[in-house]
Amino acid sequence: MGTDRPNGSLYTKIENRIATIEFGHPASNSFTSELLQRLTDEIHKLSENEAISILVLKSEGERAFCAGASFDELVAISNLAEGKAFFSGFANVINAMRTCSKPIIGRVQGKAVGGGVGLAAACDYVYATVDAAIKLSEISIGIAPLVIAPAVERKIGKDGLAEMALHPTEWKNAYWTKEKGLFAKVYDSISEMDKALEYHSSSLSSYNPEALSVMKKALWENTEHWSELLIHRAEQSGKLALSKTTKSALAKFKK
Repeated sequence: MGTDRPNGSLYTKIENRIATIEFGHPASNSFTSELLQRLTDEIHKLSENEAISILVLKSEGERAFCAGASFDELVAISNLAEGKAFFSGFANVINAMRTCSKPIIGRVQGKAVGGGVGLAAACDYVYATVDAAIKLSEISIGIAPLVIAPAVERKIGKDGLAEMALHPTEWKNAYWTKEKGLFAKVYDSISEMDKALEYHSSSLSSYNPEALSVMKKALWENTEHWSELLIHRAEQSGKLALSKTTKSALAKFKK
């Protein structure tokens, strides 16, 4: 099943108890608000599907994994309601991934920025290639990675989050990211990564679905407050996006 529109594409393939979700967008697999909502809805739907045991989240192509939220939509924010709604997109996706009853395996074939890092951090197990460098660039354009911060901190700790957020122009390579715990495995090529991922996901999907579901819930213990926290962070981010400093930085960045 799938849909393909100017706002991006989203396809799901179900085979051998594995649901593979593939998202895409011409702008380095970035997310429009509509695409984020469709991904959120799809994860909720798959969470209820008893015919599957595992989700695999991937993006299309062989280059960037995800460039985060749509820059054009960010620039267009003109009031607080729009700002809160825009930043709630990633809040809703992360909460859907957190509450999904199935473990989610991430496949990161290339660079991830901002919300793309949050997406990878919200996966339960991540496969990556050596090209999968990550960066939290938000501070450099006048906003802050507030919505995704809890997911990132959960994987790499407060110090790791600070190191990334407060050096917004610096890329962290795949080995740094693995050492910090966000990536589980790093491979020299996409083909090597895919071979290992396919073997692992096939093995996992053959195990007791109930055991997988209970383990998933245990992994996310003490995050129940994220339902409110991430939306509150989205509102904070919306306020930042409206500031004169941010509008000026975005205008320069766009040029």
